[in-house]
Amino acid sequence: MEKNLEFPDLLRLIDERSTAFRAVVAAAPGLDAQVPTCPGWTLFDLVKHLGGGDRFWAAIVGAGSADAPPAEAVAARAALEVPQERETLLAWLNASTQLLLGALRAAGPESGCWTWWPASQSPQTAGGTARHRVQETAVHTYDAQLAGGAPQPLPVEPALDGVEEFLFTVCATPSAWPHKPTAFDFHAAEGRSWRLTVDGDGARTTRISAPTAATGEDADAAGASVHGTASELVLYLYDRIQADSLHVDGDAGLLDLLRAWEPEEK
Repeated sequence: MEKNLEFPDLLRLIDERSTAFRAVVAAAPGLDAQVPTCPGWTLFDLVKHLGGGDRFWAAIVGAGSADAPPAEAVAARAALEVPQERETLLAWLNASTQLLLGALRAAGPESGCWTWWPASQSPQTAGGTARHRVQETAVHTYDAQLAGGAPQPLPVEPALDGVEEFLFTVCATPSAWPHKPTAFDFHAAEGRSWRLTVDGDGARTTRISAPTAATGEDADAAGASVHGTASELVLYLYDRIQADSLHVDGDAGLLDLLRAWEPEEK
């Protein structure tokens, strides 16, 4: 069974995806371009969001274990002002990413910190934060590319990790599933698969072996099985593309129930 990405790989991917994001912004005709996947946002808004998020999480990681994000970080994010001129804005964005990377390196992967996912399957650590920030940066790079009219698939490395990261962090919950118990299988074309089980005990994800998925063994345990590239699966989970862009076996209507579910506690 494949291992999670190591902490240095996560830091590298944050840097790589941020560099790719800045390249898209630098080449865009204007910062006022609309971002179709973030309704109401311009490319400028997207830059502000990503850079502000880097600074916010740098402060959270730097503060260590806590029951809430630092008040100063919350206030700074609410009052965030960023440069209007593109070259200066890009320099600010790069500095934001470096602040985050510096805080993560200084803390180390096992250092505790506040996160918004205390009841999930992801740890409340700097390592868990780094893993999630890879996805934030990768998906928003896709958003920026789409705003420029030239979207690209997510690179395989962050995409493969991103399917599991989303299922572990966003989907996992102890809140009871309000429908008949079932399971959702997600199969990446690159050879990795996961099962999300939902029932009265909540939602939790386990890895399943690719040979099992390929042979169809235990396929009846899943109410719906979603097949696509890792990039397509991540973009579907983040609501960037629709289910009809993927191959779905079983009851596709269950995916609508999963999408609409709002657990009381995550």
